[in-house]
Amino acid sequence: MALEIVFWVAVGLIVYAHLGYPILLRGLVALFGERRPSTESSGELPKVTLIIPAHDEERVMERKVANARGLDYPAELLEVIVASDGSSDRTAELARSAGADQVLDLPRGGKVAALNAAVKQATGEILAFSDANSYWRPDALRRLVHRFADRRVGYACGQVRFEGGEGGNQEGLYWRYEMAVRSMETRLAGITAGNGGIYAVRGEAYIDLDPSRGQDIGFPFELTKRGWRAVYEPDAIAEEKMAPTVEGEFKRKRRMMWGLWDVMLKWGMLDPRGYGAGYALEIYSHRLLRYLTPWLHLIALAVNIPLLSHGWVYVVTMALQLALLVGAALGRFIPALPFRIAYYYVTVTASIAVGLWDRLRAGTVPIGWEKVEGTR
Repeated sequence: MALEIVFWVAVGLIVYAHLGYPILLRGLVALFGERRPSTESSGELPKVTLIIPAHDEERVMERKVANARGLDYPAELLEVIVASDGSSDRTAELARSAGADQVLDLPRGGKVAALNAAVKQATGEILAFSDANSYWRPDALRRLVHRFADRRVGYACGQVRFEGGEGGNQEGLYWRYEMAVRSMETRLAGITAGNGGIYAVRGEAYIDLDPSRGQDIGFPFELTKRGWRAVYEPDAIAEEKMAPTVEGEFKRKRRMMWGLWDVMLKWGMLDPRGYGAGYALEIYSHRLLRYLTPWLHLIALAVNIPLLSHGWVYVVTMALQLALLVGAALGRFIPALPFRIAYYYVTVTASIAVGLWDRLRAGTVPIGWEKVEGTR
């Protein structure tokens, strides 16, 4: 029956996206994956430019520059550039007094435009990037830079560990799952996304992205198409405050998802040309299917209704879907972990659909970014 096929395809794709893909990935890594490189450094250290984009970050700027200066990396090989993106507060002033080598006081053009401008002033062989509210552990830069000893590597991101979440945000739990997947992707064909808190690009590999694009998701696939590898280094660790509530996380994810479909369709993430088979599998499994999840859930729920008369199996599947929704509703008010996880999952999944609605309604992707309350 056609409805049954539609239902089980939708359910199967949801399960595959969240559970099946990591299991398949683990098997492929066991058969074909590269060994994790030694953590021992060898050879001379390259000069690094650490670029910090910032918009109205006076609350954290002095601490961030001090954090950069306190890294276990030779001072003569580390250049710190703060790119103030149209800040209306004392961000630029405090960055200078805290000891940044260069402070660019730029007109508001968005995060990516600020990065592009800073790169033009950079003198480092390796370009490292960090958000103003991400604090790196002393050895993080060495560990990140070590990955570039492999001449194939053009992009490397580290691990962000989130603090907080007392208001019920389960982003830390999700992020641990995500980092496990990225560790396996690194060994197979490379990661499909990074993070803005801690990453680096080989200077010769850097490309100017359009200001409307997100660098977290843009750099890995763009550089992979150009023949570079994009990798994850779990021992390069930065720490951030997460949005304290699920509602705050929803706002953050919604903003990110606003430009998601442009990345996939306009900017060619789904175009397999330039990808090997392994990386194409990662893109379609980890990115496309993950971002189709809201509609797959809606299809499964809608089709399940007329199937209720087709046997007890469909009564059970409907009960499970309703239990997820009820659990999510309860999770807003009841701090029990299962309810909180359900609330987080449903809310973040919904942010994908709402982000697409924002894009269709606005007709464009915003270039600016705003801080989420409680993350500084």
